[in-house]
Amino acid sequence: MDPTWLPVERIPTAGLAGIFTDIDDTLTTGGKLPAEVYGALEQLARAGYAIVPVTGRSAGWAHMILHHWPVEAVVAESGGLLLHRDRAGVPRWQYHDEPARVAQDRRRIAEVAAGVMTRIPELVLADDNEFRLVDFALDHCETIPAVAQHRIDEAIAMFREAGLQARASSVHINVWRGEFDKAPMALRYLAEVRGASLPGERDRWLFVGDAPNDASMFAAFPCSVGVANLAAQIHHLPVAPRYMTKAGHGAGFVELARHLLSRSRSLPEETSR
Repeated sequence: MDPTWLPVERIPTAGLAGIFTDIDDTLTTGGKLPAEVYGALEQLARAGYAIVPVTGRSAGWAHMILHHWPVEAVVAESGGLLLHRDRAGVPRWQYHDEPARVAQDRRRIAEVAAGVMTRIPELVLADDNEFRLVDFALDHCETIPAVAQHRIDEAIAMFREAGLQARASSVHINVWRGEFDKAPMALRYLAEVRGASLPGERDRWLFVGDAPNDASMFAAFPCSVGVANLAAQIHHLPVAPRYMTKAGHGAGFVELARHLLSRSRSLPEETSR
């Protein structure tokens, strides 16, 4: 482990209000959500932590997660939108820009994506692309044989040459138009939905992630955690997380949760044994 990284046992928990977490290869392992991870999410929620996934996944995924996981909100499509419940418990969408402009941008992205996939036929539209409202996602390894890194880099360069934003996650190339990212939408959630005072509120939230597309979150939140599989890609990050788990993927999140739960004042009875 890089000596500049601290173990998660060093994370101070006093005053910690909530957890922002990536999903793919942070909560999941091999594309699946282990029972131990979902159990950890439930225990953290019962212990009083607000949980908000921050993901490149689609609006459709966000809808399912808000309804069926123990979370307060979901930042989806790499910060392009936020789904949360209002005070009456009604789900509300919040976009990074006016919906009409977002729809216009998606038409342009579709045109460019078609050209990229013609030149690099190994890439295909992600199977959740039909459920996206802001960005586009191209699959580079989730349901197809892994595409060579230099071809992923070539695709990203093509999108950027066309005036679009593009970045690879552990499973997709996400493409969008405009200036948005995971951290700005997460901060809007804190300020506009929860009514928190920034920048101080950032110190009361933890972020855990695994990939270069989490860079804005690692930079925005002082209490930032990488699961161990991030280590292989750390050179792609302008700001490294302060803490690192010993285990990777979902097991790393469980490791983090155990530390937080061991220090929680409202620890569920079954986790205190």
